[in-house]
Amino acid sequence: MPKLLLATNNAGKRREYIMLLGNVPFQLTTPAEEGKEIDVDEVGATFEENAILKATVFASQCNLLTLADDSGLEVDALGGEPGVLSARYTGKHASDKERVAYLLSKLRDVPWEKRTARFRCVIALAHPLGTLQLCEGECCGIITFEPRGDQGFGYDPIFYIPDVGKVMAELSLDEKNKVSHRGKAAQKARHVLHHLSQETSHEWSF
Repeated sequence: MPKLLLATNNAGKRREYIMLLGNVPFQLTTPAEEGKEIDVDEVGATFEENAILKATVFASQCNLLTLADDSGLEVDALGGEPGVLSARYTGKHASDKERVAYLLSKLRDVPWEKRTARFRCVIALAHPLGTLQLCEGECCGIITFEPRGDQGFGYDPIFYIPDVGKVMAELSLDEKNKVSHRGKAAQKARHVLHHLSQETSHEWSF
């Protein structure tokens, strides 16, 4: 079975993808399992640019079909912030709690009806030969006034999903994967991977 490299060092994201991609006809592996230490600066101006950058670098250095993503939170009242800076909103080494607290401080005087936001995820699938496929997912919600729930990571404790009636951090991993931006993007990626597995050359032909 061919390998699919998950280009992430984030334990929470790795755990989600193992569940999301568990039925694809590839052996899932990580940079650590391949004995690689690769750090890519996310200098792109969009989620698409960062996902492509990570996927192509990891694919080239590991010589494996690679899945990478970039995802983040876009808050309407903040003009789309934090966007591509979601993981670095208060500095590269800040904790999730610090980032959440900072975001809430910026929304302190914003009423409920104007706290609309969305999580976006762009997945890039890159082949070492240079071919590429993109998949995107989105989840719309509202930023709460305070955190709650103890599941997930990042901004999950303050992202309320009206259709579910809970914040993302109150959902089990299985529940989250059904509604999340990453889950929706991964569903599209699964389709691409199943299609790719049928190509004997393991090259793209869409």
